[in-house]
Amino acid sequence: MPLVSSLTHGWTLRAVAPDAGTPAAALPDSIPATVPGTVHTDLLAAGLIDDPYLDLNELKDEWIGHTRWAYRTTIEWADAGEERTELVFDGLDTVATVTLNGEEVGRTFNQHRTYRFDVTDRLHAGANELEVVFDSAWEYAEGVIAELGDLPNAYPTPFGFIRKMAANFGWDWGPQLVTAGIWKDARLESWSGARLAEVRPALTLEGDTGVVRVTALLATTDADATGRVITVSIGGQQVEVPVSGESVDAEVRVPDAAVWWPRGMGEQPLYELEVSLHDGETARDSWTRRVGFRTVELDTSDDESGSKFTFIINGIPLFIRGANWIPDDCFPSRLTEERYRARIEQAVGANLNLLRVWGGGIYERDEFYDICDELGVLTWQDFLFACAAYPEEEPIRSEVIAEARDNVLRLSTHPSLVLWNGCNENIWGWFDWNWQEDVGDRTWGLGYYTELLPPIVAELAPTTPYWPGSPFSGSMEFHPNDFDRGNVHIWDVWNRVDYTTYADYEPRFVSEFGFQGPPTWSTLTRSIHDQPLTPESPGMLLHQKAADGNEKLARGMEPHLPEPQSMEDWHYLTQLNQTRAIVFAIERYRSQRPHCMGTIVWQLNDCWPVTSWAAVDGDGRRKPLWHGLRRSNAERIVTVQPMPDGTLMLVAVNDSIEDWTVAGSIRRLAFDGTVLAEQAVSLTVPALDSVGEPLDADVATPDDPRREVVRVEVSGARATSHVFVEDKELALQDAVLRVEVGEWRDGQQTVDIAAGEFVRGLCLFPDRLVAEAWTDDADIDVIPGEPIRIAITSPKPLDAEALGSSPVLRTVNEVVAATAL
Repeated sequence: MPLVSSLTHGWTLRAVAPDAGTPAAALPDSIPATVPGTVHTDLLAAGLIDDPYLDLNELKDEWIGHTRWAYRTTIEWADAGEERTELVFDGLDTVATVTLNGEEVGRTFNQHRTYRFDVTDRLHAGANELEVVFDSAWEYAEGVIAELGDLPNAYPTPFGFIRKMAANFGWDWGPQLVTAGIWKDARLESWSGARLAEVRPALTLEGDTGVVRVTALLATTDADATGRVITVSIGGQQVEVPVSGESVDAEVRVPDAAVWWPRGMGEQPLYELEVSLHDGETARDSWTRRVGFRTVELDTSDDESGSKFTFIINGIPLFIRGANWIPDDCFPSRLTEERYRARIEQAVGANLNLLRVWGGGIYERDEFYDICDELGVLTWQDFLFACAAYPEEEPIRSEVIAEARDNVLRLSTHPSLVLWNGCNENIWGWFDWNWQEDVGDRTWGLGYYTELLPPIVAELAPTTPYWPGSPFSGSMEFHPNDFDRGNVHIWDVWNRVDYTTYADYEPRFVSEFGFQGPPTWSTLTRSIHDQPLTPESPGMLLHQKAADGNEKLARGMEPHLPEPQSMEDWHYLTQLNQTRAIVFAIERYRSQRPHCMGTIVWQLNDCWPVTSWAAVDGDGRRKPLWHGLRRSNAERIVTVQPMPDGTLMLVAVNDSIEDWTVAGSIRRLAFDGTVLAEQAVSLTVPALDSVGEPLDADVATPDDPRREVVRVEVSGARATSHVFVEDKELALQDAVLRVEVGEWRDGQQTVDIAAGEFVRGLCLFPDRLVAEAWTDDADIDVIPGEPIRIAITSPKPLDAEALGSSPVLRTVNEVVAATAL
């Protein structure tokens, strides 16, 4: 078996030949370095820079990305008699020269791939000096631009000319922190005879039988394969295949295989697949992964409306309730299995069944996909091309090929991975972002998405579909954001028009849409210390990266909610409006199933503390939007939808695998709780379907629109409200709330709330008292005579008086009353 020596200890870091008078010139000769890690995190650990996530500190760190850096360690080596020794880096960020004992062993130009260097003849007994020198990613990318000519992109940085995490250069939700470093594991591998260079598994189902087809490629030190065998084992089944060359194919069939399902549709059984290599009795190498049996199709066939975009898992069409995923930290080496699990469990808690790994980030670490496999969360993986025209010439092209092959192969075993997507918005950019004149007859990336990547996926992951882009309509003959075809992005909402415009569209699948809101109060005040703290104070503006972001927040809120009178009002109302916008869209598009078969909200998470589209902020705390996602993405929902003729329709949506008997009532209520009209509800909604029922005219027609609400309460779904005018126009009273706070016990505390008048948009913000505290619901309407209970999770007891008053307890009623003064 290969001998593996970890190289993650004993490293130092220094700036290489810094210019006099620069911050780099003032650094010590060397500092301790962490591997895996980055220059930024090492400087931070040494106390040489301030936390770039706080206040205005980001602006002080630009020099780091323009400096050359050297990592150095000593390898104590004793020859164990193996025929070959290789130096392996799972991730170098990005432009690096690797030397061993002063001799160059290789150069790297890609953050997203593994590098392997033969150092058999370069190691000697005793101490060996290993150094990795990183050139500036800025300077390298600008050099490629000088060679190939510039191409258009969405941001004024050169991210399209280097195979590196694009968002490092800054995005409309992220800081500009251009990293360098050994960001994944490093090791020496020593072996003899042969090793498994690649293992290519393809799993599928044929009836009740699980089928595993494996191609194994070998690296060898000799041509003699006498007695060499490959053994493939899974589910109690095993085959042994003699090796006659440097590759071998094997097939294993598992009778009555347990089927892997997405969450909500069944269990997630995982098998251990083992591939081993022997020379006679000598074990040479082994490879083990957890795998699952499932089938996946992407149905993009034409129909009477255009063309579908429907995921079919194990033969069943699935409505996707998803969110876009960005890197959870600007410094991905800090991401741990525990952090991945916490974030993915938050996705599960929000009733999501898919995460789209967006193309301006990274191919996430193995732990991310392992956890998704365990929890039944589907993944959609973008290739890493986003918001730019990309050159298809060298030196980029060969790196794209190596990167794609590396990562498709690495991730091919995961049953949760159901789509490889060619790019993010680049085809749309070609059509609509004034690129064509600048590009002329040069390449711009289309060849990657339509010619280069599809055969790589077909070869290395044949049981996973491929799609050229998001958005894309299936052909360059159609506009890529055609609402009748394929998948679309909706960004006129947020950028230009009100969120009620979502109702004007009938998309087949929405893979991006979103609305901004600030982070939780505890995250905001931990990271920004402006005095006074206002939406326009310096730290707040630096932590708002969207163009005209605050203006768009104000414009988006103005039609719906009263004008904020304070910073506390602004924080509450912008978070509430974010929630309302996204719930409006999700409920609308879920009510359109099966015409529309998925929504993927932008975005689940943040990489730092920022005002953004995320449901979970940069400190991992749930914003009110998270509760909105949880509510609107529940397997079973009822929603009141306005129809084109002005009537109202109750739509019951059933994403579960069992039929749903819906029984209950729809009431039109006065704000004091008086029942003005009532309609009984009795429906059967088949599994994986939706059913609509018109509201009776006397229920749907108010006597006084400003003082009435429609309340829907049925079995098996959360109650929902429908008001006839916008919140700012409602005749809301500053209601007296009866608040009873229970005792804190085992990390839980309850708050019971009752009101004598209709209360709109109630939220509790316990993180104002204890940063880690959070509630189980938000944006709650309180009906007179119908008390509510909110459960709080907190590491310690919370003050009862504070929980019952502003700014911890907020309602729209309170703001409307204050505005009227």
